Amino acid sequence: MFRRNLIPPQQREPLRVMFVITSMPVGGAETLLVNLVRRLDRSRFQPELCCLKEFGPLGEVLAAEIPAHTGLLAHKYDFAVLKRLTLLMRERKIDAVVTVGTGGDKMFWGRLAAWRAGVPVILSALHSTGLPDHVELPNRLLSPITDGFIGCATPHARYLTTHEGCPARKVYVVPNGVDTERFCPVPPNEELRASLGLTPENPVAAIVAALRPEKNHELFLRAAKLVHNQLPQARFLIVGDGARRAELEAFNTSLGLDGVVKFLGTRSDVPQVLSLVDTLALSSHMEANPVSILEALACGKPVVATRVGSIPETVHDGVNGYLVSAGDEQGMADRMGQLLRFRAFAANLGQKGRQGVIDHWSLERMVKGYQDLITSIYLSKCPPTLLDLPVSSTAPETTPEVDTNVEAEPVGAA
Repeated sequence: MFRRNLIPPQQREPLRVMFVITSMPVGGAETLLVNLVRRLDRSRFQPELCCLKEFGPLGEVLAAEIPAHTGLLAHKYDFAVLKRLTLLMRERKIDAVVTVGTGGDKMFWGRLAAWRAGVPVILSALHSTGLPDHVELPNRLLSPITDGFIGCATPHARYLTTHEGCPARKVYVVPNGVDTERFCPVPPNEELRASLGLTPENPVAAIVAALRPEKNHELFLRAAKLVHNQLPQARFLIVGDGARRAELEAFNTSLGLDGVVKFLGTRSDVPQVLSLVDTLALSSHMEANPVSILEALACGKPVVATRVGSIPETVHDGVNGYLVSAGDEQGMADRMGQLLRFRAFAANLGQKGRQGVIDHWSLERMVKGYQDLITSIYLSKCPPTLLDLPVSSTAPETTPEVDTNVEAEPVGAA
């Protein structure tokens, strides 16, 4: 392993931080990464992006703003990626590597190359709770060279220790955060409403999620059918795209919901779409800390969601929305129907939801957590004689180590 002489941050140029990911399609973790990179304090950090395979839509966005690299991994068994990635990190003089995503090539090659290149800080930010993404045995074997594993909520961090084999002493919590200035309550966008064939008399529920199996859009559609039977003027929006679109559109047709449910695909105007919505639903089998829920709450919209993963950390039953058991279509329909019938009541729950996001799930708090964690670990590697302050005084208060005495909730528990 290549070794470097480290200089404390206050005595040098900004720390070079490379975020390593396979590619960046439109998704929750990728959106978080875009927001994080844009908000990092440039007087302290110089971010770079490495997409091992290709940039993807959001990768292209960041590549126009910061140094970015791609095309390092040709295929699954392209072992030469290790040499390419190691050389890149050395040439770029990277001070911290953060792999983004649970398991897979980016987590394995990103950390191994960082170790070989002598990168002082090696972190993995994980965003999933179960299949199809998990920490495989080869990735678990790299725990000794990893400085930290980042969970996006306290229950998620506990899950990483009990189910993914991450050492508890190396697991930190940096809560997901959203931009509460961009995602905020605004009057309905009337032009958009008309373009979608909606009227003010249509109560609207939406789901914002990539069209992947774990999101269980079938549950949302079956619940929409039950609501529509009782409330014919109700309409439903599906925001997101993916390989399952044709399959889900066919299922929607089989339920007789053509014209009632609208598939909007990937949108860049999610705040404007949410301005038309009375409630957001999320029907997932499994989740970590979904960004779509935080965005909806920040816009003052109550949420109906399955009680899985860390969702109960953000959706408080009867306070800012409702929780139902995973797979409970009647429960989801009842709660969605209640909020669509009593729209003023729904708006009241939404107001409480926004305040909760401001207090606990802001983008500022997330960025501070990453900055504090990277800085504290880097300082711990510097020679003590060069430090102006004791290393112990730099511990990030927003990234506590996980208490393994607290039993983790099983994934998908009701």
